[in-house]
Amino acid sequence: MKEIAEKINELAEKYKDYTANNLSKLVKIKSLSMEEKEVQYELKSQMEEAGFDEVFIDGIGNVIGRIGNGKKILAIDGHMDTVDVGNIDNWSFDPFSGEVKDGFVHGRGTVDQEGGPAAFVTTGRILKELGFDRDLTIYFVGSVMEEDCDGLCWKYIIEEDKIKPDFAISTEPTNLNIYRGHRGRMEIHVHFKGLSSHGSAPERGKNAIYMASKAALEIEKLNERLAYDEFLGRGSVTISEIISGSPSLCAVADYARIHLDRRLTWGETKESAVKEIEEIVKDMDARVEVLYYDGVAFTGNHYGMEKYYPTWKIPADHVAVTTGEKAFEDLFGKKPLVDKWTFSTNGIALNGMYGVPTIGFGPGNEVLAHAPDEKVPVSDLVVASAFYALYAYMI
Repeated sequence: MKEIAEKINELAEKYKDYTANNLSKLVKIKSLSMEEKEVQYELKSQMEEAGFDEVFIDGIGNVIGRIGNGKKILAIDGHMDTVDVGNIDNWSFDPFSGEVKDGFVHGRGTVDQEGGPAAFVTTGRILKELGFDRDLTIYFVGSVMEEDCDGLCWKYIIEEDKIKPDFAISTEPTNLNIYRGHRGRMEIHVHFKGLSSHGSAPERGKNAIYMASKAALEIEKLNERLAYDEFLGRGSVTISEIISGSPSLCAVADYARIHLDRRLTWGETKESAVKEIEEIVKDMDARVEVLYYDGVAFTGNHYGMEKYYPTWKIPADHVAVTTGEKAFEDLFGKKPLVDKWTFSTNGIALNGMYGVPTIGFGPGNEVLAHAPDEKVPVSDLVVASAFYALYAYMI
């Protein structure tokens, strides 16, 4: 395996500019959720150029490239949609320049997270050049709509495409560390029903905003007593939006709604999280709702799921993790840091919903995800493309 590791490192370095230039091409194409068509066809073209055995686009627009035809399946996933750029004045360069300069590829999506797919295209090229012959099928997935609904793409791949991996790697940014889980999350609305009256006589009515405000103060307290996990940390809840309605600005509000961003640590579930909020509003005319996502892919197909994204982690001694550690050590001569993401990924479906042993390894620092002046080191892309290749030989 040492000889293969050396060859992989040599090829990853040899194709450094190839990887960076491929990423540059992707970054130049704006690709918000449900608007990924152009970038998906560019990725498909890159996979085909790299010599993948098969490349296709599925019903909701995921680009899936295959190498090998073995019984065991490894999936390497990276989502191709990005968030928008925000206030352009906060950027010191064009977010869609894709400029390769000073050892970095610059632009929106370089870290979150087209850098991973650019790296795994090179992985495919390396594996084909080495004549990869293990009893393994590798699916390289450029997935869609993740920014809008984590895991939706993999729900489709597993349930509709009928591809269920035995192992998976998420290429979300990990700063070249190995990640083995993260907190789950869910989106909740709480609806409050009041009774309107003229604003000159509020005592005749029942103000929904006051109900929402009282609940909000209790939810703030709830955040301080949520469950804690030694690896994943504490659960959290915050109110990210409040809206209200009334017949006029001279009337008591007869409706209010709050939006909750709930992060779930180990042991917390959809049911337990809903019950906590229902307990807070039990004496109010209120309804707790877990939201549902129904998106329209660029292919025109509707697809959706409940906005409950399960918590997941795999044990530190799981073969998926230890194989990653061994591959990293063989390639780079040092031990990797094994940790977790702060944010949420497609791992909520791969492992959280379907139990697929999943690790994370990706180029870039997650601090730059969704931030201005996003850029990824070219050296990270080289490391990632080598890591995925050796992992395929070892798993």
